[in-house]
Amino acid sequence: NACWELYCLEHGILPDGLLPDGNGTHFDDSFQTLFYETGAGKFIPRAVLADLEPTVVDEVRTGTYRKLFHPEQIISGKEDAANNYARGHFTVGRDMMDIVLDRIRKLADLCGALQGFMIFHSFGGGTGSGFTALLMERLASDYGKKTKLEFSVYPSPQISSAVVEPYNAVFNTHTTLELSDCAFMVDNEALYDVCRRNLDVGRPTFTNINRLLAQVISTLTAALRFDGCQNVDLLEFQTNLVPYPRIHYPLTTYAPTVSAEKAYHEKLTVGELTSACFEPANQLVKCDPRQGKYMACCLLYRGDVVPNEIHASIGSLKSKRTIQFVDWCPTGFKVGINYQPPTVIPGGDLAKVQRAVTMMSNTTAIAEAWVRMDHKFDLMYAKRAFVHW
Repeated sequence: NACWELYCLEHGILPDGLLPDGNGTHFDDSFQTLFYETGAGKFIPRAVLADLEPTVVDEVRTGTYRKLFHPEQIISGKEDAANNYARGHFTVGRDMMDIVLDRIRKLADLCGALQGFMIFHSFGGGTGSGFTALLMERLASDYGKKTKLEFSVYPSPQISSAVVEPYNAVFNTHTTLELSDCAFMVDNEALYDVCRRNLDVGRPTFTNINRLLAQVISTLTAALRFDGCQNVDLLEFQTNLVPYPRIHYPLTTYAPTVSAEKAYHEKLTVGELTSACFEPANQLVKCDPRQGKYMACCLLYRGDVVPNEIHASIGSLKSKRTIQFVDWCPTGFKVGINYQPPTVIPGGDLAKVQRAVTMMSNTTAIAEAWVRMDHKFDLMYAKRAFVHW
């Protein structure tokens, strides 16, 4: 929901889906990539929110943006998957799947040229793992080669919402490995740390981290919605970031994450932003990119940025030799430039800045996160813990 809150602000759409009066003078239909217009002139997100239990989606049903979504786009069941992959995939999830697919089909029919799907889910929960895996299977059979990008919340090293997260994550990864085209990974612990350290939020809530994540996703989709001299579409992520189909788990980084108080005293040049993307403290998954080698790198700039500055900052990075690249494939930097500066939520944590960058990098350092989870899986499975479910 934080994403749609930000999209509405970026495009000047009110929480009820209408455009403010007088906006017709400089009408811009760029947002029709993500919204469709009804006969009454209302703009509805091209999204389906599904969960096997009602608590979380009820917050959207009763929240500020309740009038934005079509009631049939918010789908919830009566009982959740109880952190059990099998319930999400084979029993409770299967019962609800046809309703969700029917709604997706109706939305797909409204698209002039459907490019693909963006799927937001967690690896650790029963619904996030099991239901998503089933959905990916069905989307692959119904929509063939359409791009499927995942935004996945990966189990954190220290913070855990369920003991069986490693089981769910392994099952989900095994099922979707051949189905997903690209999966951008984040973990809550890394997001909490960024909020605490960079944004001075003492006790970050899900709202804080969702709004930070919304900025990342907004930058990824900015090319579909706004003007720029080097725009990057969904297919290009896959083409540029994935050397082999199974190695499709890029690390995500966003800069600058600064609070309004700090931003006033900082210059935030293109060079500084680019360097910040390679800092371990700014990664949105707990792992150290200095310990791995880069296979591919995609830098998406937005706002007041010129190509010369980018080339200069990339040149200085390459000359430092601190960033290592693999030797078995040519590793250039894919660069996207979009002229729309980042929009911030009024009263939010992030400062209003003139330029920002999101980096997606396919690096061998992500193996650190997989090894950590495999170890937890092996520890539990060796004792057959929780297998009786």
